[in-house]
Amino acid sequence: MNRYRPARLLLLVAGCVVLGLGVGLLLTADLGSDGYSTLVNGIARSAGVPFVVANLAVSAGFLLLAAARGLFPDVGTVVQVVVVGFTVSFLLDLLATPDALTGRAAYLVVAFPVLAVGIAAYLGSNLGAGPGEAAALAWDPPVPFKWSYSCVQGGGALVGWLLGAAIGPGTLAVVFLLGPAVDLAARTLRVNVTQGRAED
Repeated sequence: MNRYRPARLLLLVAGCVVLGLGVGLLLTADLGSDGYSTLVNGIARSAGVPFVVANLAVSAGFLLLAAARGLFPDVGTVVQVVVVGFTVSFLLDLLATPDALTGRAAYLVVAFPVLAVGIAAYLGSNLGAGPGEAAALAWDPPVPFKWSYSCVQGGGALVGWLLGAAIGPGTLAVVFLLGPAVDLAARTLRVNVTQGRAED
C-alpha cells in the first residue's frame, strides 16, 4: 500500500504550516520559548557556537535516540523542519511583539491551540516526526505521548536553563500543558499520532 498518498501528504504539510504559525505566535509573545528551543539556546550559549549548529546537534541526538527505540526518520521529519522553519521566519517578519503584557499574553494564549492542532495534524499523517516529537514518541509505549512529550520539553527546558538560557511563563505552559493539548487535538481530529505503530 502506498504510504505517501496525497491526503496524507496534504495533512503533513498543512499540519506543519499550522505548527509554524503556533511557534511564530509563541516566539512573538516573548514570554519564553518551548523546552526544545531552550535546550538548543542553552547549548549554543554555553558552548559558544551558533544557534544553527547547536540545533543540528540536538536534532541529530534526538533522532538517534528515537532510532534506538525503533522509530526512524521519514519524509515528515524533513518536511517538518523545512516547512515549520520557513513559516516561523515569515510570521516573525510579519508580527511585532506588543509592548503591553496583555497583548503578549494574548499571543501566548492563541498560540497554544494552534500549536496543538499543528502537532496533532502533522503527526497524524504518520509520515515521520521532527526531532522533539520523535524523542517523545519513541517512548510511547510505555509512556503515553502526552506525558513523554512533557518530559522531553521539561528536560530540555531544565538543561537549557542550567546552561544559561532564559525561560518564562510560555516555557512552563509548554512543559505542563502542550502534551495533553496535543492529545486532545488528536482525539478531536480523529488522528493517531503514534508514529510507525499504527496500521496503515
